[in-house]
Amino acid sequence: MLFPKVDDSAIFVGRSDPHELLGTHSIHPFKLDGREWMTVEHYFQAKKFETTSLEHFEAIRNSSTAKLARKLGRSNKNLLREDWSIIKRIVMTRAFYTKCRTHSEVAAVLIESEDKQILDNSQYDYYWGCGRDKRAQNIYGNVLMDVRKKLQNEALVLSPKS
Repeated sequence: MLFPKVDDSAIFVGRSDPHELLGTHSIHPFKLDGREWMTVEHYFQAKKFETTSLEHFEAIRNSSTAKLARKLGRSNKNLLREDWSIIKRIVMTRAFYTKCRTHSEVAAVLIESEDKQILDNSQYDYYWGCGRDKRAQNIYGNVLMDVRKKLQNEALVLSPKS
């Protein structure tokens, strides 16, 4: 099959849309690793420099918007931590899970998506997004589905058995 079949019930999210609850730019502050973070994007971008430049790390953490955090996180690539390609998915997963545990309305939207496929509707990002032709890796969509599964499992453990 040249182009993969996308389920008709699939949910498309805009990772960088500040109004998208399931995105990284929505302002839903949370505490993680002993610090307060305005958005998932702030956390994700800052972690790139945690072991190499505390100054750049803090500049990103304290940036006024997720868009600025992203811009700063994409600069100074020479300071990028060596293990970034190995840990970036884990960093994103921890941040989004913590966002959900901090903000029940975000968790509810994710849980209510049941078992539907979730796609990051980025046409040009072939790692995090689904790409223009929907054949990309869709790692962000997979992160959301992984977090959803964890939240669903936690709800099963906490709910009384019938």
